Amino acid sequence: MTRVLVVGSGIAGLYTALELRRRSNVDVTLVAKGALRESNTWYAQGGIAAVLPGAESTDSTGRHVADTLTAGAGHCDEEAVRVLCADSAAHIDRLLTLGTRFDRTDDGALAVGHEAAHSAPRILHIGGDATGAGIADPLVRAVESDPRITILEHTFLADLTTSGGQVTGAVVVRGSGESVPLETDAVVLATGGAGGLFRHSTNPSVATGDGVAAAWRAGAVVADLEFFQFHPTSLDVDGHPLISEAVRGEGAVIRDAAGHRFMGDYHPDGELAPRDVVSRSIALHLARTGESRVFLDATAFSAGFLSRRFPTLTAVTAAAGFDWSRDLLPVVPAAHYWMGGVATDLYGRTSLPGLYAVGEVARTGVHGANRLASNSLLEGLVFGARAANVITGSAGNWPVFDAQEVDLSMGRETARRDDVRQVMSEHVCVLRDESGLRVAAKQLAQWRVGGSSIEDRETANLLLCARLLTHAAALRSESRGAHYRSDFPTAGAAVVGPTMLRSST
Repeated sequence: MTRVLVVGSGIAGLYTALELRRRSNVDVTLVAKGALRESNTWYAQGGIAAVLPGAESTDSTGRHVADTLTAGAGHCDEEAVRVLCADSAAHIDRLLTLGTRFDRTDDGALAVGHEAAHSAPRILHIGGDATGAGIADPLVRAVESDPRITILEHTFLADLTTSGGQVTGAVVVRGSGESVPLETDAVVLATGGAGGLFRHSTNPSVATGDGVAAAWRAGAVVADLEFFQFHPTSLDVDGHPLISEAVRGEGAVIRDAAGHRFMGDYHPDGELAPRDVVSRSIALHLARTGESRVFLDATAFSAGFLSRRFPTLTAVTAAAGFDWSRDLLPVVPAAHYWMGGVATDLYGRTSLPGLYAVGEVARTGVHGANRLASNSLLEGLVFGARAANVITGSAGNWPVFDAQEVDLSMGRETARRDDVRQVMSEHVCVLRDESGLRVAAKQLAQWRVGGSSIEDRETANLLLCARLLTHAAALRSESRGAHYRSDFPTAGAAVVGPTMLRSST
């Protein structure tokens, strides 16, 4: 390997690029869809999970594994989970050597906090609630300082190129509108998710499913696309900034319009239940009460505590007109993280030789049916490094996935992005059923997107992802994790395997 293309500038893409360079003299081209400092990673507040040396009296890798498996609702790849948790401390050490400044206790030790569905404090933060930016900034500086990493900002992934069933490069569109072919020995997709599928989303505008769509068109297998996690507490204002899990970890509660703290009516862990449970409980409660929002109550805390512990969120809520030490915050579930994606093995290898996927765009099996809070940043590190290791070493045998073939020929009517979002938000959101999924599938199948502008290409990618997600959701006649079917409200008697799909064309 002499040339590797990494598409994506979040934690997975940045770390993979640096690990490639640390392990080999390979030349890396790093493609950023927007500015280098614009990705989901920069918005991550809650933190990064890791069991650190010295935590044996209160925590263990085994407990982290168990918590992840429990949150994943019986759908995780257990081997992938063990890899994730066992490797966590080593990658925290690597971040420290790159200059990452995690929060520390008064005696200088790394500070760890507690979050929902974790059985012990193991969450590292930076600046209280600015962890993503605090991790990404030193990674960006390291990438920028490496002369063998070429950075292409404001560059859009249009398609992957293949020859003889192998990925040989990509076609990208620069900000000027110029299409540029890039030949390479390997392509690593680190393009993130597709929060743009829904009206309410915590994701930045760049999250339009570009990696999943490009991989599908190239012939790669995708898996578990029905599992889309909705963050339960996004502020119900424009942009839907999320209010971190850590706020509830500190003791904030959720109330309805009547002031009732209702989460205990749905789950014994109340506000500290896994994300899928909290989001589903909110959606069910809203359906029963006819209200449109619920409220996060942090008024038990002083303004001083909130500003010290959550400085970013204090600024965010103030900018929206709230003093959250006195005011209840209106919140709604919002699309946050796609557990499914391009199917990979434990080294980021997809079904197409030459194509790797890491981070949110990949389906490693780590998250199962519902991601455990603060495992996503960790996943980008662990599997980005594993992909870099195999790219610069011995590739071995490429994985083969048993997938159902699907024909998604385009319809005739022109679709707008808002049309796609409306259908998905009404029928393929937190609560689903067969009739709604049929309506969504029928409508989505009638649409197509023409045009070659980046906006048109993004909308076409979202439409393709919407059809794939809806198809996968219709196949799974059970409720599991983030996939809730009101017509099949319980999990199947037997664990259903991953929903793997490939294009028939």
